[in-house]
Parts: sequence; structure tokens; C-alpha cells
Amino acid sequence: MKCISLTLALFLSLCSFLCQAQILPVEEQAVVLNTKEGDIKGKLLLPDEGKVWPVVLLIAGSGPTDMDGNSAVGNMKNNSLKFLAEGLAKNGIASLRFDKRGIASSAAAGKEEVKLRFEDYVNDVTGWIDYLAKDRRFTGITVVGHSEGSLIGMLACKDRPKVKGFVSLAGAGRPAYELIEIQVAAQKLPEAMLKEVASINESLKGGKEVTDVPVYLQSLFRASVQPYLISWYKYNPQTIIAALKVPVLIVQGKTDIQVSVEDAELLKKACPAARFLLIDRMNHVLKDCDVTDQQQQLAVYTNPSLPVNTILISSVSSFIKKPK
Repeated sequence: MKCISLTLALFLSLCSFLCQAQILPVEEQAVVLNTKEGDIKGKLLLPDEGKVWPVVLLIAGSGPTDMDGNSAVGNMKNNSLKFLAEGLAKNGIASLRFDKRGIASSAAAGKEEVKLRFEDYVNDVTGWIDYLAKDRRFTGITVVGHSEGSLIGMLACKDRPKVKGFVSLAGAGRPAYELIEIQVAAQKLPEAMLKEVASINESLKGGKEVTDVPVYLQSLFRASVQPYLISWYKYNPQTIIAALKVPVLIVQGKTDIQVSVEDAELLKKACPAARFLLIDRMNHVLKDCDVTDQQQQLAVYTNPSLPVNTILISSVSSFIKKPK
């Protein structure tokens, strides 16, 4: 009887495995974008072998965030973009996600901080768009940018005829210098310090580097990062999104503690034709979270097994299939 029970258990286990395998994406391919600084590496997730599909280019947010949405800062592994890609695959949509230059598997393509410009990230995304455009398996490209990736994606869509749509996920609606000043003000710092931040930003906005940065602001405005800030400050997301000539979907979670609903509303005001979706209980890493308490949010940011919001997946999938 023990032998029969074991055989039955193995049979049931195998059946369960095969059933699960049928609903998972069939193939994940490693892909490479060659740049003069080094290779930028990514993964192509295909829903089914031997067909054609719409394809999404997923762009991660700021800082040391990898292709799966995980940040090296604070060991914040949440797999948000990985889960989004898998959810799209189950809806018949292929996707490409990649490690930004200088990050994780693309570390070799990194630049010295003093030489890095915001446009480097934009150019990398246009390179990936051109890469996908040459692949006959894909019927059209939708660019999906998360957080800072939203602005990068907007800029990269310009003059790319194979791009059929753009999705902003938790994208800022204000220029970077405004966001920095808002974040600094939220720390309840002395008024004199806030004025110093505003003064430095004013110079950088005008393209002028600042040499006399106080010690307590060096981490934010150190000399080596100022050229990057100057390049970043040039872009207003409202102006960029207003100029897009493709269908747009703006998505924002209501419990996001990094990007506000107001930012999404600013983008919508600038692009009235865009579809607009506010998702209850969704936070910045695209997962369900009932509260805006920082400690409870942190538990979600560092949970790699918690799935992303289901409304997000279904809404983005619907937009990709019928953007107009």
C-alpha cells in the first residue's frame, strides 16, 4: 500500500506541475543591447512559442533598481516588474525588461558619475525600442515607464513609429528640482537650509554648476552629480507628455508614499486625451497596501513573493490590446 500511495502522490504532483507549466510564460530569453560603454542586458518574456504578440518595454525607476524592480538600497527586493511582466505574459503580451547601465548585470556599461547624463538613459531606451522594432514577432511596442522611468519613456517615444502606446506607472508630474524641494521640505529642515536648496537648484536649472555647496548638502549636490542634475532638470513631464502622439495611459496608486495622486492629475491635465486610472490600495511598488504608514509600507517593499495589483495587470493589458 505504501508503494501505491507513493506512486499516486508522485502522479498527482506531476499533474500539478504540468498544469502550472501550462499557465506560465513559455520562454524567457536573454537579450543584449550593445553600447560603446558596454553591454546592457535584459530579458525577453514570451507568452507562447511561434506566434506574434504585442510587446511591452518595461523601464525601471530611479537609483540602483534592477529589471525586476528590486533596489540595492535597503535590500528592497519586491519583484514588482518581474510580476508585472509575468502577468502581461498570461494575457498574451510579450515584454522586455532590462538592467539600466551601471546596474546589476549591466554594471559594465556604467559611466563615471561626473560623465553620466539623463539622456544616456533615454538613448538606451530608444536603443531597445529599435531592437524590438526589428523583430517581426512583435506587432507593436508599448513603452511602460515606472517612477523615473516614466519620464525616460516619454522622451524615448519621440520619432519612434513602431511605438503604439505609452503607460506612465507612478510617474512624477513635476520637474525633478520641484520634487527635490518638496522632499527636502517634508523633512522639516530649517528655513535657511530650504532657501539654500532652492538657490542651488536655481543655478542648476540655468545650467550653472555650484562650487560652494555646504557640507550638509554635499550628498545631494556634490560636484560629480551636478552635471547629471543639470541634464535632468531640463525636462518637465507635463510638457513632454503633452507632446506625445501616441495613446497614453496614466496609472497611479492611492497609497503611494513616493509619488502623489496630484502628480498623476498634473499629467492628465497636460494630456487630456490620456486614459486615467487611480487604483485603491496600490503603493509605489505596484502592490496592495492599505495604509501609508512608512513601516508597514516597508514590509511590502521588501516582500518578493507578494503579487502586484491585479487591476493594474488587467488595465494595462486592456490598454495594450486596444490603446485607442
